[in-house]
Amino acid sequence: MRPDLRDYMGRTVRVIIDRPLGSVHPRHSDIIYPINYGYLPATVSGDGMEIDAYLLGITTPITEFQGVVIGIVVRDDDNEDKLIVAPVDMNFSHEQMQDALHFQERFFASRIIATPKRKGTSSL
Repeated sequence: MRPDLRDYMGRTVRVIIDRPLGSVHPRHSDIIYPINYGYLPATVSGDGMEIDAYLLGITTPITEFQGVVIGIVVRDDDNEDKLIVAPVDMNFSHEQMQDALHFQERFFASRIIATPKRKGTSSL
């Protein structure tokens, strides 16, 4: 069953990065991760694994990060939605999120649900 990820919107979460920026997709060697990608430990997603998260705003490969959920990728043709996480002091437009995630989301019928711009954040 697909969990409703909307409860995560605006929350601070810890992401374990298992596919750091610059890494190769484990099943598709032609996909290189231009952003850090990982999961939220101790959660369960629609595929039975942990909830996955794209991390925006960090331009170096890392192994772990604590940030705020700024959006959700809803995949209409898959059983697994994804979170979009960013540093607390950063904000991204809907278009910036789409551009950053296109490397992988282009293969799915997906849409982004974004939080409203947060006060005290800077846009990139």
